Amino acid sequence: TPACSCAFHRMRSLAIILASFRLASANFVNQGQVLSLNGVSYYAGGVPVGQIGTTNGSSLSLAAAQIPGQDLFPLTIIDTSSSVPSGDELLNLTTTYDSSDDVFQSAFLHAIYLRPSTTNATAGYNGTTSLDSQLSRQGTSLVLSPKEIHGLTSSVATGVTVLSLPRGPYFVSVHTGNVYKAYRLYDDDHLAFVQGMISDEEGAFTTLPAVTENVMAKSIAVPSRLYYTETEEQPLAGLRFGVKDIFHVKGVGTSGGNRAYFYLYGRQNNTAPAVQRLIDLGAVLVGKMGTVQFANGDRPTADWVDLHAPFNPRGDGYQDPSGSSTGPGAGVGAYDWLDLAVGSDTGGSMRGPAGSQGLFGNRPSTGAISLEHVIPLSPVSDTAGMFARSGSLWAKVTQAWYPDFASKYTSYPTTLYRSTARGGAWSGGNVSEEATDVITSFVQKLEGFLQTNSTPANYTQLWSETHGEAPADVNEMLYLTYGVYVSHDQWQGLGKPFFEDYAVKFDGRQPYINPGPLARWQWGQVHSTEEAYAQGLHNISIFRSWYETEGYGRHDPESCSEGLYVYPWSVGQPAYRDVYIQPRTTPPLGFDDSSVPVMAGAPEVVVPIGEVPYNSTKSLHTEHLPVTMALRMARGCDHHLANLIYHTYSLTQKQRESIALSITNLHCSTFSTPAFFVHVNFIKQEPKSDDGTYFMAGKSHTSNSNRIVALVRTSASRTKDDFDALAAKIEDAWNGAVKEPGKEADFDEAKRLLMVVFTPMLAIREGGC
Repeated sequence: TPACSCAFHRMRSLAIILASFRLASANFVNQGQVLSLNGVSYYAGGVPVGQIGTTNGSSLSLAAAQIPGQDLFPLTIIDTSSSVPSGDELLNLTTTYDSSDDVFQSAFLHAIYLRPSTTNATAGYNGTTSLDSQLSRQGTSLVLSPKEIHGLTSSVATGVTVLSLPRGPYFVSVHTGNVYKAYRLYDDDHLAFVQGMISDEEGAFTTLPAVTENVMAKSIAVPSRLYYTETEEQPLAGLRFGVKDIFHVKGVGTSGGNRAYFYLYGRQNNTAPAVQRLIDLGAVLVGKMGTVQFANGDRPTADWVDLHAPFNPRGDGYQDPSGSSTGPGAGVGAYDWLDLAVGSDTGGSMRGPAGSQGLFGNRPSTGAISLEHVIPLSPVSDTAGMFARSGSLWAKVTQAWYPDFASKYTSYPTTLYRSTARGGAWSGGNVSEEATDVITSFVQKLEGFLQTNSTPANYTQLWSETHGEAPADVNEMLYLTYGVYVSHDQWQGLGKPFFEDYAVKFDGRQPYINPGPLARWQWGQVHSTEEAYAQGLHNISIFRSWYETEGYGRHDPESCSEGLYVYPWSVGQPAYRDVYIQPRTTPPLGFDDSSVPVMAGAPEVVVPIGEVPYNSTKSLHTEHLPVTMALRMARGCDHHLANLIYHTYSLTQKQRESIALSITNLHCSTFSTPAFFVHVNFIKQEPKSDDGTYFMAGKSHTSNSNRIVALVRTSASRTKDDFDALAAKIEDAWNGAVKEPGKEADFDEAKRLLMVVFTPMLAIREGGC
């Protein structure tokens, strides 16, 4: 009947609606939340890493920690040396957390989980009055522990549970007990990143689904440093890094600086081995970073069409950041919360940004690490490099990252080659007096360290004198070589298959390509014939053979490299990003000092040595730009070059923090002193020149004399034995912080701690009293 038919249709419609609702519910995914604690933005991941339960089967209420109107509350896992810490110990621990971690803050003490380092057979723990008072002062509402804590008189609730997560700050759901990592959100104001990323906790990554208020910039999430502990297997534990967006990462897309490429190929199924090795060594990947399109050589701003060029933080903020590893260089230059960044160098793409931003950045020996699952430019000279602000950190990371180089050499090169090659800063180029002074001072210090005088060096002249076969001019022989092989290889290995895949999906259409790479590919299709390509590879072989036998890349059994070759890379001259440039019609042509390691396959690192002033036409103020030098050794001497950098630069910020924290904790545990009474100040000493003014054991001493001098309160309870034991522990902490990567306790004079001195304070006046 009509009535039945109408009812049937209504029921059928309802069934369809319900089915649709069930389908939508099945696809619901928790992508986490953005929260604010004391004005700091955080992301609580959508993937739980643990759950708060009970050990005896009874229900555990988290209601005491609930914040009105919120499901999540902050919690800190605290590792203690005793079953129940005293108030002073808890204060010292949380003070240490606060000073060593940018994610942790006092708001995370809203709830705490106390985890003793040792367990006993007792049914519970007895609290103390000092602990009770400290919990009240820090605003703790809930204390959890593996066993019941008795005797707390404050209004703090307690509970029993077991958590095996690392120490540090977390967010917890009141209703489910799920525990989530706490990520602090930082704004990417310099547009260094393409996308932020977080681990899916299953071996892959996901794009960060969170953003805070800013202009164009994305948010980058960083986890707590407290989660990570450095071990022999993971020497890079907790170091945060980003990767140039040509390296594939499982679970997220790769753009290569091209929107069409990103959307065509989607999420990747593999992580590049070079990236995975850093993760396996303990480093923490936080995002993909901007690249010149397909790792070519564009300049801002006109060449950057598909994506916007990152901003160089140096000077007036409107300088060319260089490329093609543009985002990694700008990011490490701009953000102290980012420790490292991975880029690539085919013809200068690491060293350029290192010079523009004043960083340590390298081109390793060709073949130093796998480039599988990386967008290629050319396998002839593609390499992966590392940016860092600290020489010691850069050395440590590269030695761990590149696995196949020997470093057991007994000396450094005794020949220091100072380039006078045509077009260089030492060949009459336009270099300011201030930059010249900085460069001269650096070379003199390097001469002192190596105990040698620098020797003028010119590869063009040496070639003409030692290579009898034509052509006589090495610059002429290699003028077209780089342009021929990079334009040929990237078109064949990337451009052609990309065009074909895009045409299949989009009805024969061609993807948009920025003017720079497009001009290279078009030039290559005309000039990079098979004959020209083969001749180019032959020329490289001739040059490499000469360089390693008669040039500046000869090996040495004791110092790895017969000589150290140096030349200025950047001299503090402005290069504004808003200058209109002529469109590119060819790939890079020519040959100079920076091309030598490309053709020779040799390692080269750019190091910052100072900065010089300039008058900015943008800010109308005097600003400063970095001066940098390039240092090169023979092919395969990457680890020894890192040793040299490690030994010629002072302590890193992380090393200073490690030493300061160790001194603080050791002093506090020895004498039960509150942490805020322990002050540590580092005073840098310039290396002693050989001027006969400093002696040790009756002999002239030319290296640094590292010493720790402490002003301490004395009393009858503080015995000489106590101070002797404390000094020994401090010395161990120093050695642990500055130990050379890959070696157990082998220090040179520049890193050795010579003495620990305790000076008693006979009288002290503090705070006007």
